[in-house]
Amino acid sequence: MVSIKDVAKHAGVAISTVSKVLNHYPNVSEETRIKVNESVKELHFLPNSVAAALSSKQAGRIALLINLNTRTQAIDEIDMRYLSGAINKAAKLGLDVNTFFFSMLEGKSEEEIIRYLGSQSIGGIIIYGLSKNDTVLQSVLQSQIFKAVAVDAPIVNQNTSCISIDQEKAQYDVAKKTVLDNKCKSILYIAGEKKGYVTEERIRGVRKLAEELKLELLIREGNFSERKAREIVFEDGKKMDAIVCASDLMAIGAIRALTELDIFRPVCGFDGITLMGYAGKQMNTVRQGFSEISEAAVEELHSLLNGGEGRRLTLDYSIVRMQYLDIIC
Repeated sequence: MVSIKDVAKHAGVAISTVSKVLNHYPNVSEETRIKVNESVKELHFLPNSVAAALSSKQAGRIALLINLNTRTQAIDEIDMRYLSGAINKAAKLGLDVNTFFFSMLEGKSEEEIIRYLGSQSIGGIIIYGLSKNDTVLQSVLQSQIFKAVAVDAPIVNQNTSCISIDQEKAQYDVAKKTVLDNKCKSILYIAGEKKGYVTEERIRGVRKLAEELKLELLIREGNFSERKAREIVFEDGKKMDAIVCASDLMAIGAIRALTELDIFRPVCGFDGITLMGYAGKQMNTVRQGFSEISEAAVEELHSLLNGGEGRRLTLDYSIVRMQYLDIIC
């Protein structure tokens, strides 16, 4: 493990100077402070208190780091299903669980996040909803300080695994079924968030289908928003034969807009959330087992904490038509 002496040598300063920088003493020049902090970052140095926490048996405590969608949290069950799956599996494996939201770490540097999680005796992380915009959190994973599992983000190294369904194939499959069942010649595709990893993979799937079947394809960015999908359908719904949505919430927004326009277009979604059964129209969707994905993520993290190496895991999905009688209790 890197020591404070190693940091001092790397930065070309005295050990006492490194200590002053780490403890935020005011009587250190800005130039020296920058030099020391750069050495700390390059060497992945951790203060004794954080290093001790990470190397102790308390490293069996894991963090669930969730990118909570504040726009849809009242009606979107996905995060809750992730949480329930992870907590249940962790209890069976004897792992303690802490839950954190991206907003709690907003504005923190890579070093500050590592110190913060280390101070909570976190040994492993499961991260949900990571996008290309989350560069600091990506750096935390790439530092390999923590064992980690990234859900739906293709980050793999010795200490980090990723887990997901085959997003590209799933989008291809559900769109193909909808198009062929309804003899469509054109698709309006309402995509998710611009910088999302799953968005890119799903777009590849619908592009592949359009090329294969010689379909006209119009792609609009819906940002996983029911309202935005509704607006897009009002603008472009009449022009195309089918509407393929990258989430169920957007599919519900699309079907509502079509009803108001008093026209029919086949619509399909993605996720398999319970709310689809209340939409009033049966639509094809990709059912992901979010609880099962989270359980598998905890199992994988447990393996990493016990000496396993990072890898890519791909889980199954199914194409279903959500019906009211299938979801009621």
